[in-house]
Amino acid sequence: MQYSANPGGSLPPRDLGRKGFWSGIDLSRVWKVFGVVLFIILFFGFMVFPCLDTLTSIFAEKDANGNWDPLAVIRFFFAGNMPNFLFNSLVLAVVLVVTVNVVGISIVLLTEYFDIKGAKILRLGYMTTLIYSGVALVTGYQFLYDSNGLVTNWLKELFPNINGSWFTGFSAVIFTMTFACTSNHALFLRNAIRGIDYNTVEAARNMGASPFKVLFKVVMPTLLPTLFSLTVMTFITGLCAMSAPTLLGYNSINPEIVRLAGSSTADEAFPQARAALLSVMLAMFTVVLLTVLNHYENKGHYLSVSKTKAKLVKQKIQNPVANILAHIYAYVLFIIYMTPVVMIIVFSFQNWGNVRTKTIDFSSWTLSNYFGNQDYTYLNWKGREVTRKGAISGVFGNEATVGGIRLSFVLSAIAAALACVIVVIVVNYIFKNKNKRRGRAAEACMLFPWLLPTILICYSYRIFFNSDLFAGIRLGLAGFGTVEGTTPSVNLYMENVRFLIIMAYTVVKLPFALRMIKAAFYAIDDELEDAAKNLGASPLVTFLRVKLPIVLPSVLAVFALNFNALFTEYDMGATFAKPEGRTYAMVIQSMCAEEGRDNMNMNASGRRCAATVFIMIVSGLILYLVYGVGSRDLAERLSRREKRRAFWDRLTGKSRKQEREKETVKI
Repeated sequence: MQYSANPGGSLPPRDLGRKGFWSGIDLSRVWKVFGVVLFIILFFGFMVFPCLDTLTSIFAEKDANGNWDPLAVIRFFFAGNMPNFLFNSLVLAVVLVVTVNVVGISIVLLTEYFDIKGAKILRLGYMTTLIYSGVALVTGYQFLYDSNGLVTNWLKELFPNINGSWFTGFSAVIFTMTFACTSNHALFLRNAIRGIDYNTVEAARNMGASPFKVLFKVVMPTLLPTLFSLTVMTFITGLCAMSAPTLLGYNSINPEIVRLAGSSTADEAFPQARAALLSVMLAMFTVVLLTVLNHYENKGHYLSVSKTKAKLVKQKIQNPVANILAHIYAYVLFIIYMTPVVMIIVFSFQNWGNVRTKTIDFSSWTLSNYFGNQDYTYLNWKGREVTRKGAISGVFGNEATVGGIRLSFVLSAIAAALACVIVVIVVNYIFKNKNKRRGRAAEACMLFPWLLPTILICYSYRIFFNSDLFAGIRLGLAGFGTVEGTTPSVNLYMENVRFLIIMAYTVVKLPFALRMIKAAFYAIDDELEDAAKNLGASPLVTFLRVKLPIVLPSVLAVFALNFNALFTEYDMGATFAKPEGRTYAMVIQSMCAEEGRDNMNMNASGRRCAATVFIMIVSGLILYLVYGVGSRDLAERLSRREKRRAFWDRLTGKSRKQEREKETVKI
């Protein structure tokens, strides 16, 4: 059968995906309407309106006489100690920029640029912050350095006059966050330095430049764009820090916002408006920083390229003294990174008494912190024995902990999947309108959450969905379905805080998902879409059968990374602070705060260690699937499969060639 030529020179269209019930429906138009409605609801309902409500609440307060006073909160801000919280956060952010860059740049240079013995082992140690972070990481350092910590007890034996509470306040926060925040350097700066063209380095060496001169004059200029981005990320992280200041006793903005959000006017003057003002100030600093970053990126940067790019070769440190000092520095950092990890793993297998006293007894190995469930018997003030049922229970033997794990898993999975679905729809729209204003506007709206601190988004949800504005919107939407004289329920914060947590999780992860999935869409060849159109496929069918399979690996990787980050999230859950929304990290932290009270949760510290190990296993597995298995191309996968087959043949003594010959003979 031959087709006659048509004016376009292509085959006549085939009716793909338009059969049966769907033959009379324009699916592409339905798809567009659905996307537009979803986008409007998401952007205005969960980004714009809540933040505007938070902003206006600052100027809606009344004075002691009941008169509207729009400047009451502003005056109270300057008259009280609120500027101290702002100043403390700024100091923390500035100092962190210095310390994190020094440590972060050094660990990448030690493992990727200089020839240091044991670099592979060092790299694994430096990247441990990728598998546990937030509350888990801070509590790990507390386990070592607080007043009853393992290292502190050792120091007390050597120096009896030492202050046992030395690991608190600003210095403790700086120490903890310095090593916690180098994970971005371990990922992004490592990729940047591995992409340097070695020909430029070799050319500089041939001209007589010393290794350190090459480093500062040739290598570092090419890393400036990445370093600048990391600097901005570090500054924002320090400015919006929550876990470390809260647990280590440092008065910064975010802990104060959470405290004010849970307060009432009976306790202090207009706490909600003050929390809103601090949140808006965080947003202003973030906007300024991102504006500066965008201006810098538009100016252009140094590049390290040549016609035949060569892989970077590690540089040997010729000076023997400098070489020894570099090795000592590298392994000191390795010890600092690895000590909390090793100690947490060891103590997760110790009984609850050893964990409480920070004593290692190799004859007391147990799994009670994971799966145990025991009663605790003690003598009360009358001298009678009293038994607390289940006071000594492990992570998976404690109902509250298992419930927190289950809730975090469900909320994180739904939010991560929802973020990916929304972003895939929007990115497909952006690429269809890449040279139009509506495409650029859609991308800018999806990046809008980057302008807002996480704490502002969560606080805005907490206030907006219990406000008169939202009540009016919902009442208007209810329309004729509302019985006269009644008002529909409007308090989502009280009634369905889990829904708000899911939406907060989703909105916060939209910008990251957009950047990653948008990069994957660039790999789609336009000719594939043209071929599908020539075969008669509708835009919806083309997207589902052509585009989506190409970007699906990247989408799954983004889902895994978002789930990994949300599963151990603490800051957003603490902002909502509702029993129905007690996530995994919140349950573990509250149990440790109540450890031993009324002889309950006697092994909360041991359970915390086991929970941290569980977090590291889950996070490590996801990172391996994303950056290990998921990053391999087809050739590498086939090569590894052949190696596994060869190893199995040697192990079993069988030959696949002989097996194939036997199968051929049977046939």
